[in-house]
Amino acid sequence: MAPIVSIVGRSKSGKTTLLEKLLVELTSRGYRVATMKHTPLGISWSDDDKDSWRHLKAGSEATILCAPDKLVMVKPITAPMTLQEIARLFGEDCDIVLTEGFKAGDAPKIEVHRKGVGTPLKDVQKLFAIATDEPLDTTARQFALDDVKGMADLLEEGFIKPQKERIVFLVNDTPIPLSAFPRDIITSVLLAIANSLKGVAKIRSLKIFLKRES
Repeated sequence: MAPIVSIVGRSKSGKTTLLEKLLVELTSRGYRVATMKHTPLGISWSDDDKDSWRHLKAGSEATILCAPDKLVMVKPITAPMTLQEIARLFGEDCDIVLTEGFKAGDAPKIEVHRKGVGTPLKDVQKLFAIATDEPLDTTARQFALDDVKGMADLLEEGFIKPQKERIVFLVNDTPIPLSAFPRDIITSVLLAIANSLKGVAKIRSLKIFLKRES
């Protein structure tokens, strides 16, 4: 799975602004970035989407609204999903997933702090950086609010580059951690099989899905 970094902070601190700037900087470097936003108040839909709701009510597991310029997937859930479960919906085609919110999640976090909107958040787990407009007494690395390049450098070196080559192995939708030896064996076997097939060009990614009757 692509690495996940959450942008957290108090309301009006500038989380969306920082995320937008990081998007511009990282995509300008050629990286594919996916984003998520936590919305505790739920999602509303206009009458234009009523057919999709009819699909879901009729029993569809998920439905996609597709327009010429975008698509939106709607998937009903019966229990809260973890950050990792949500991120897997993006697939493996992105280099990093940036989320806005999810301060209770277990992903590494960048906090956005402005002295005019209150004190820094307390007890944030896995906080590794703070974008701030004042010096703070913290062990997390501090950046000026406008130092987007510095924060993008940190994301690139600390999260994107170490995961540029990766193999993800899921059994029954559960990720299975792989040590170096089985990871190398699985990678070699899959590449050998794929390269032996006619018409296979240079392999940049390889996806295999297996479903068996219980």
